[in-house]
Amino acid sequence: MTLFDPPAPLAERLRPRTIAEVVGQTHLLGPGKPLTRVLASGRLGSLILWGPPGVGKTTLARLLAAEVGAHFIALSAVSAGVKDIREAVTEAERLRGRGTRTMLFLDEIHRFNKAQQDALLPHVESGLLTLVGATTENPSFEVNPALRSRARTLVLEALTPADLLALLHRALNDERGLPGVQAQPEALELLARIADGDARRALSTLEVASTLADPVTPDAVTEAFGRHLPSMDKGGEDFYNLISALHKSVRGSHPDAALYWLARMVAGGADPLYVARRVVRMASEDIGLADPQALRLCLAAKDAVEFLGSPEGDLSLAQAVVYLALAPKSNSVYTAWKAALSAVDGEQLAVPAHLRNAPTALMRSQGYGQGYAYYFDDPEGSFTQRYLPEGADLHLYRPQREGWEGRASERWRKLMALHGGDVPAAAEQLTEN
Repeated sequence: MTLFDPPAPLAERLRPRTIAEVVGQTHLLGPGKPLTRVLASGRLGSLILWGPPGVGKTTLARLLAAEVGAHFIALSAVSAGVKDIREAVTEAERLRGRGTRTMLFLDEIHRFNKAQQDALLPHVESGLLTLVGATTENPSFEVNPALRSRARTLVLEALTPADLLALLHRALNDERGLPGVQAQPEALELLARIADGDARRALSTLEVASTLADPVTPDAVTEAFGRHLPSMDKGGEDFYNLISALHKSVRGSHPDAALYWLARMVAGGADPLYVARRVVRMASEDIGLADPQALRLCLAAKDAVEFLGSPEGDLSLAQAVVYLALAPKSNSVYTAWKAALSAVDGEQLAVPAHLRNAPTALMRSQGYGQGYAYYFDDPEGSFTQRYLPEGADLHLYRPQREGWEGRASERWRKLMALHGGDVPAAAEQLTEN
């Protein structure tokens, strides 16, 4: 072996050779578990393996093909296209004539567009190809329903620190790994914790650390690991899960959790202006009239992000998020608006004549605006006239008891009485609590 013929990376050299060597995924490979039963039957159908990076999706596909005696063709959706699928089909047809089945492994299947995924359908349905697709993205969003219906989705889990520790010990003792390299126990434990369930990252870091210190120390692991940004696919499920966690932490009045999820998004490369827009939404949806100042503060934070950019503007986002988490909560306007939209989705009731605009004599002669009681001239008459269309008996807005809105609820009850309507029992009980 020369400088121009370097060894394969440690993670590649240490790939499991049999199912028994696979670390983790006991929910799929343990006694009586789904893949164990499938392999025992010898009838392996098409699969979609969904899980985070470095948990063994490619390795598992190779081992499954070997277990059932299938010819293995590996493609990456990053670089492959319909032409590559046709070539795989041609090879599968040739091998079927010899009695050999073919497994097509398609890595990052979510990167195939609809037309490319559709090109697989007839060959998967006919059984010519046993498809095993691997993805880090939620198949519910990224894989065509027609293809999903022909393949069983299996979820692979991130490896636990105990799984990774066992793998690291194997790397130091296996002849394919790093025989002769020593490592301090605390260094291996540190690496197993910080690798975030990713076997490839753990092994790659160990390989680099072994060149920095002998034995491998925690400091060597830290240096080899480098600065690891939180993983986040900016358009995928992880991204929207983080937004969801941030929003729900604000709604749950937990400032520490809200700051943590905000930091995960910002450190992961999320567009701060997009985050700011979502924070403005939270101010109206979950704080609302309980604290009308919340919306102003969030709009100011959005302006600061636009003006300063990142990282200077990130502090304004943090300020807004903490304020929202600590603020009193009300979704009364949010629920009232949804109810209003639902109420107008269908029959459009006429505007009462006295509420209609009457800029011309002809319109006034048709009764437009006639009988309208102007509040400042006739307050009592203003309250007795009808504001909703005939036939519409709606109770859309119901104040909640927190913050400014709770203090304003007494005026709301009086206004409802003046308008001649009964305060809904549920709202009466809520505002009195």
